[in-house]
Amino acid sequence: MTSEYSGTGNASTEKKEKPWLSIIGIGEDGLEGLGRNAIEAIEAAEIVFGGKRHLELAAAAIRGEARAWPVPFDAEMRDVVALRGSQICVLASGDPFFYGVGVTLLRQIEADETICYPSPSAFSLATARLGWALQWVECVSLHGRSIDLLRPYLHPGARIIALTSDARAPALIAELLAGSGFGQSEFILLEALGGERERRRQIRAADFAFEDIDPLNVVAVDVVAAEGARVLPFAQGLDDNLFEHDGQITKREIRAVTLSSLAPRRGELLWDIGAGSGSIGIEWMLSHPSLRTIAIEQHPERAERIARNAEAFGVPGLEVMIGTVPAAFEGLPSPDAIFIGGGGSETGVLEAAIEALKPGGRLVANAVTLEMEAVVLAAHARFGGSMIRLDVSRVTTIGSMFGWRPAMPVTQWSWIKPW
Repeated sequence: MTSEYSGTGNASTEKKEKPWLSIIGIGEDGLEGLGRNAIEAIEAAEIVFGGKRHLELAAAAIRGEARAWPVPFDAEMRDVVALRGSQICVLASGDPFFYGVGVTLLRQIEADETICYPSPSAFSLATARLGWALQWVECVSLHGRSIDLLRPYLHPGARIIALTSDARAPALIAELLAGSGFGQSEFILLEALGGERERRRQIRAADFAFEDIDPLNVVAVDVVAAEGARVLPFAQGLDDNLFEHDGQITKREIRAVTLSSLAPRRGELLWDIGAGSGSIGIEWMLSHPSLRTIAIEQHPERAERIARNAEAFGVPGLEVMIGTVPAAFEGLPSPDAIFIGGGGSETGVLEAAIEALKPGGRLVANAVTLEMEAVVLAAHARFGGSMIRLDVSRVTTIGSMFGWRPAMPVTQWSWIKPW
């Protein structure tokens, strides 16, 4: 069979309008590092937006108005959006779509309204200087974000490049490394990459003593772990001793099964009800950077402990809600998954959780007490789902010998809400 394309379809004959917004990545080498098309876009723009440094780097090509970003920065990009249809240019650092302003812009503007001329990112420049394979490097932006985000990447032999916010960040990163058992890691400070002020300095993290640091810097770490370093394994069911807790913690074996039942998927939100130490919500977030958790806990001291654990595990974005359930559910965004580890036997909690859960969402409830077991047995009879009983025994000493000591059994109900 043969076919002939007639060329009459609308998609092939439509003429697209010229994009009104140019997004240009500029490096420390300024206009010298840009191609002709990027320079012409700057010259043609009625208004050029950018940080003060970007505007200075491109000053010789700016013919229209140079407008610095407002302080505080407007993530809604109202000034740019209001000029839709005019010839506008936005200057950004390096690659605008790698932790850059391009990502922010396209939350408000359609991609086909823009044209982008990227330059090498700070990560690309850093790996080029170091001779590291970019695809095997952990690239982390700490610009305006907590340095605790580094913690999940601290594995022996790992290589990390971190984009920082200012001149103070390198010392804080070195302190975190030394305090977590990674003080012998090779610490490489790369400043003002691509420009006349470019500088590279190298030292062991524990010996960090650099001064006169350029605010424009990235930190590269070749990770070396000492004995006893705080390495967070990739597996679910982390050692209980890694968590700060008061005994109210889902033990590691039960936690591993629970996370498997919750089945985290990209971009999802978990409600961890009766969160205790926060271990379930923390491991949920460690599964993927896009995952979110709201930990709901009625005891303020436990809520504070959850926040400390979240920082120590490198997921400082975990939200902690202090309140009594189900009243604490009011106003929270709808979850994709719910774990009930405590407080589930209280009147109305399970019903309110089921009501809040998105269609297709998963609910997992663990019962240790007879009262909570009665609740999940009734729920299973009414809604279906699956039920398992988990019994774990651990070796312990019995006089001069060893024997098995059983932990309290856990009854787990898992259910998927119908669409």
